[in-house]
Amino acid sequence: MMIFGIPVWVYFCIVFIFVSGFMAFRAMRAEQKVEQQFIEREGRVYLKRMYEEKEKRNKGARDVG
Repeated sequence: MMIFGIPVWVYFCIVFIFVSGFMAFRAMRAEQKVEQQFIEREGRVYLKRMYEEKEKRNKGARDVG
């Protein structure tokens, strides 16, 4: 079967290319979202450790002084 002199399978291939591109784009956005959540979570852990270390140093300085 042909439409405008072009076989139907060619149209299917073109549609498949666009669908694949869309799915790749969605996967990329989802991966970025997961990565951003991981970065934020690790940042909170890092900041918590910094504040705890600061408190330890301040407490040690108060005990000595």
